Amino acid sequence: MTTSMTIQQASVATGLSVHTLRYYERIGLLDPVTRRDNTHRLFREDDIRWIEFLLKLRRTGLPVRDMLRYAELRRQGNTPASVAARKALLEQHTRSVEETIAELQGNLDVLHKKIVMYEELQAAAGTHQTSSKEEIQHASSQQLANTHI
Repeated sequence: MTTSMTIQQASVATGLSVHTLRYYERIGLLDPVTRRDNTHRLFREDDIRWIEFLLKLRRTGLPVRDMLRYAELRRQGNTPASVAARKALLEQHTRSVEETIAELQGNLDVLHKKIVMYEELQAAAGTHQTSSKEEIQHASSQQLANTHI
């Protein structure tokens, strides 16, 4: 990566639109970006790494207000209070993400069980060629009723 890049290059590198990059700078998620004499922004590698971290926070559901709080604390430097507050914010968010993952895993488990159930129903329908359509439908209804979902 080059030592600096234009806003268009930063947009490509981060996947964010030029508008979003300007917005993030305007609201304070990004520190003021270095500018050329012609006022064009120059993003440094540190800026891109910070944006990539912000994207991870956003993708894991951290609200923008908490991202702004984190950015404010980061600007304070590595003082004991700032470090403790950033750590606490990330610990709380980590717990929230872990709860979401556990809930999603439970939902995924149900989906996998349903797929297995339908595979078994299809296999039963295929092996019971001599069964009447009504018998297969009755067996399918019974199995569906037993799954409670």
